[in-house]
Amino acid sequence: MAFEELLNDPVIQKYLHELVGPTGMPVAAAPPDGEVTDEELAEELGLELNDVRRALFILYENDLASYRRVRDEDSGWLTYLWTFHYENIPENLEEEMYRLLEALEERLDYERNHEFYLSEPAGIRFEFSEAMELGFQCPETGAPLEPMDNVDLVEAMEHRIDELRDELNVEVTGTN
Repeated sequence: MAFEELLNDPVIQKYLHELVGPTGMPVAAAPPDGEVTDEELAEELGLELNDVRRALFILYENDLASYRRVRDEDSGWLTYLWTFHYENIPENLEEEMYRLLEALEERLDYERNHEFYLSEPAGIRFEFSEAMELGFQCPETGAPLEPMDNVDLVEAMEHRIDELRDELNVEVTGTN
């Protein structure tokens, strides 16, 4: 799979940026063909060696890069030769989507099964039990806590969950 094609996709660009951050993005966006050392990448990209190593390690943790160690017979120093594996990106993104779906389903369940109160001036939301302990008064402003309607939030979460299920071709297994 050609790295260039993958890197032109804005979703994949965003995914890589989220993984390695702005300082690591030049490393992620410039995967060489074949093996390369971290020192070669740092020099080629004009980056600090630690920034390159941090990005490479993050890519490694996410199965997007691998390395092999070679020991210099004269000095005994180890050299790490890195190879990029961006063909794993689609699978990684799908796993992220499943994690997101699960987290949204859990949060939806929480939103549906709790009653909330809001301190408008402080912008703080409390569960019923917390509000009751506080005497329905904001601990920061002293303002009364008002019942909060989370119907819009629940509907937005339901909509996003439906979209994710459609995209992942997942059928509803429980009642939400």
